[in-house]
Amino acid sequence: MAKHKSLHYLILVGAIALGAMLRFWHLDLKPLWMDEVITAIFSLGKKYNDVPMEVVFPLSRLQEIFSFQPGVSCPQIAQTVARESTHPPLFFCWMYSWLGWMSPLAKDWVIKLRSLPALFGVGAIAVIYCVNRIAFFPSAGITAAGVMAVSPFAVYLSQEARHYSLPMLLISLALLGLVQIQQDIEKRQVVRFWVWLAWAIINSMGLYVHYFCVLAFIAQIATLLVLMYWRGANIQNHRKIWLALILSTSGVVISFFPWLLVMLSHSRRAETDWLPFPQHIAPLYQTFIGWVLMVIALPVENQPLPIVIISGLLMLLFGIWVGWQVFKGLRQLWCTPSTHLATLTLLSFSIFILVEFFAIVYFLKKDITAIPRYNFVYYPSFCALIAASLSRIPSSKYTLLLVSFVSCVFVVSNLAFQKPFQPEQVAQRMNQNPSIPLMVVMAYRDVQDVALGLSFALALEPLRGVREVNTPFQPYSNFAFFKQSPDFQSVWQKLSQVPAPGTSRLNLWIIGPGRKHRDYPQQVVLFGQTTCTIDPKEYYRIGIPYQLYRCKNFEMS
Repeated sequence: MAKHKSLHYLILVGAIALGAMLRFWHLDLKPLWMDEVITAIFSLGKKYNDVPMEVVFPLSRLQEIFSFQPGVSCPQIAQTVARESTHPPLFFCWMYSWLGWMSPLAKDWVIKLRSLPALFGVGAIAVIYCVNRIAFFPSAGITAAGVMAVSPFAVYLSQEARHYSLPMLLISLALLGLVQIQQDIEKRQVVRFWVWLAWAIINSMGLYVHYFCVLAFIAQIATLLVLMYWRGANIQNHRKIWLALILSTSGVVISFFPWLLVMLSHSRRAETDWLPFPQHIAPLYQTFIGWVLMVIALPVENQPLPIVIISGLLMLLFGIWVGWQVFKGLRQLWCTPSTHLATLTLLSFSIFILVEFFAIVYFLKKDITAIPRYNFVYYPSFCALIAASLSRIPSSKYTLLLVSFVSCVFVVSNLAFQKPFQPEQVAQRMNQNPSIPLMVVMAYRDVQDVALGLSFALALEPLRGVREVNTPFQPYSNFAFFKQSPDFQSVWQKLSQVPAPGTSRLNLWIIGPGRKHRDYPQQVVLFGQTTCTIDPKEYYRIGIPYQLYRCKNFEMS
C-alpha cells in the first residue's frame, strides 16, 4: 500500500513537472501581440501617455518605453486600468509586483513577463488533481493532472502574458470548493463555514481578475441550487446550507461593489465592440472547434493547403473519437452511485456556462464563441470530466495524453495557436531591405491601435539590430504614431511636416486600421523634398492594412 501510494504521488509530481516544462519551453519564441503589450504597459507601471505620440522616434526608444517604473501602487494601477482599459485591476497589480521582484528586467524581460502566467498554469495542474481526487477517486485526479499538463489549450493560455491562466486557476480552486461543498452535503451532512468562506473569497478574487468570472460565479450558484433540489428531502441542515449560501453569495457581491460602476462603464466602451456579430449556427460549430482544441492542435495556420486539409481532418476525427470515449465514460460515472453527484456537479457547472455563452451570443449579439481563449471559463470542469471519464480506460487515456503532448510541441514551436495579427510576419515584410533606412507609421484610432503598433515595433526591433551593441551597421529605423483625426487625411498632413531623414532612400510603411486600399494615395511628400511613391505589390491586410512607400530624396541622390 505504501509503495502504491508513493508511486501515485511520484506520477503526480511527474505530471506537474511535465506541465511546467511545456509552459516554460520557448516562452519567448512567439512575439508579444497587442493584448500582451497592453499587459506590459500596465504591469510595468506605465500609461499610454508614456508612449511618444505625434512624433517620430527611433526604435531604440522601445527600451525606455518597456522599462519598469518603480514606486507605483496598486491603487494607482487600478486607476490607470479603469481609465485606459476594460478589465479589472488585480492581475495587473500582481504582475507589477512580480516584475518588481524580477527587476532588473534586461533583455529577457518578455520571459519574465510571461513567467507568472506560466506559473499560474502549473498551479492549475495541482488544483485540478485535487478536484478529481475529491470528486471521484485518486486515479481520476492523476489523469486530470496529466490531461491539463499536456493540453495544448492550457499550455497556450499559460504562455500568454494575459489574465487567462490566473482566472483558470481561480475557477479550478472555486470548483474545488464547490465539490467539497457537494461532498459535505452528500456524505458528511455537515456545513463547514470555513469551506464556504474560502469558496467566497476565491470567487471574489476572480471578479477582480476577469469579468468572465462573473459567469463562473453565477454557474456555481445555479449548480448549488440544482444539487439542493436534486437531493431534496435527503439533505439535512437545510437552514444552515441556505444561510451559508446567502452569506457567501452576499459577501462576494458586496466585495465587488467598489468596482461595479467601473465595470458598467467598461461595458459601454467602444473597445468592447470588436466581437463579431453571430452568424446563424456558426457559434455551434465554433464551440465544437473550441472543445477539439482543448485536446489536439495541429498546424493549420499559415500552412499550405494540403497540410491544412490533413491536419483539420485529423483534428476533427480525433475530436469525435475523444467525444465518444468521454460520453461512454460519463455514462458509467453517472450510473455509479458513488460518482453520480460529483458528475452532476461538474456537468451542471459546464452546462450553465455554455447557456450563458449562448445567451451572450444570441441576445447581446457578441459572438464570444469565435474566440477560443474565452473557453478558459469552463475548461477546468471539462478537463475534470474528460479525465474522470477516461481514467479507467487505459488505452484511450494514453492515446489522448500522447496526442495532446505532440500538440503542445506544435504550440510552443509557434506552429499552432499563433499570435493574432502575426507581428513576426509583419516585421519580416517591413524589414525586406535590411540595409535601407526604414520608417513605420501607425495611423491609430484608439489605444488598442497603439498597442498593436507597439507589437509590430517590438517584433521589428531585433531584426533591425537595434539592441545589439556591437552591430557594425544599424540603419535608420524609426516609428511614429499619428492619430486619424478627424480622418485619414490628417495622417498625410502630419507626414508632410516630418523632417527629411537625411538619407537618399527610405522605406516608409503606413499601417491604416479601418482603411481600404483605395485610401492610400499614390505619392507622399516628406518635408517637401523627399518623394515617397506607393509600391502596389507591397500591400497587405491582416485584419488591418499596411502599405509600403519607396522614398527618394533627389537632392541627395
